[in-house]
Amino acid sequence: MSIVLPPERLQKVLGYTFNEQRLIRQALTHRSYAATHNERLEFVGDAVLNAVVGRALFVHFPQLNEGELSRLRASLVRQESLADVASTLDLGDYLSLGEGELKSGGHRRPSILADALEAIFGAIWLDGGFEAAQGVVESLFVPRITAIDPSKALKDPKTALQEWLQARHKALPLYEVVRQEGESPNLVFEVACNVPELAVQTRALGASRRAAEQVAAGDALGILKEKYPGKAGKRT
Repeated sequence: MSIVLPPERLQKVLGYTFNEQRLIRQALTHRSYAATHNERLEFVGDAVLNAVVGRALFVHFPQLNEGELSRLRASLVRQESLADVASTLDLGDYLSLGEGELKSGGHRRPSILADALEAIFGAIWLDGGFEAAQGVVESLFVPRITAIDPSKALKDPKTALQEWLQARHKALPLYEVVRQEGESPNLVFEVACNVPELAVQTRALGASRRAAEQVAAGDALGILKEKYPGKAGKRT
């Protein structure tokens, strides 16, 4: 049986100690484990996360318009990004999951990790107020925000790959779902991105077909830029 780490350890990592310990326990409880679970806290936490990340982007990028800020925020708060943040906290090791979720590796599933992280933000807000929640969210997301290069980040990988190929008069990439596992809302897709003309193929996993396509496209673009570092304008 999996050993669940005590929430006190996570609170030290977050830099916040709950007055009401029941809230952090609820935030770390999946619906498969108990009737009192984290879905309502996730709802609240989503609102906190969007507000805090939105403000941080507004302050850090005064040159960007509303649409550009919205796209950056969407990239930061999407499931894959939240799961990545949760993984840096080893959040899966603190989750209480039902037997079925444990056996299927639920403590590493992006959807479960992302939901639990939002639930924690919601729990902190209810326990200590908005400023407390803001401090925790900022500690996790501001370093990511300051590392953003808007000129690159505002183009999603699929668009960037398409533009790179078009600039070199190459055919557009082909995407194919190689494998699909699980049931909604815990689907996992494996997608291949093929650029036959330049003999490049990449594969990636994602919680949705689109998410997997974006990762595969980004990987393909990285390979192409390394293989063909020259500027556009001439036929490769």
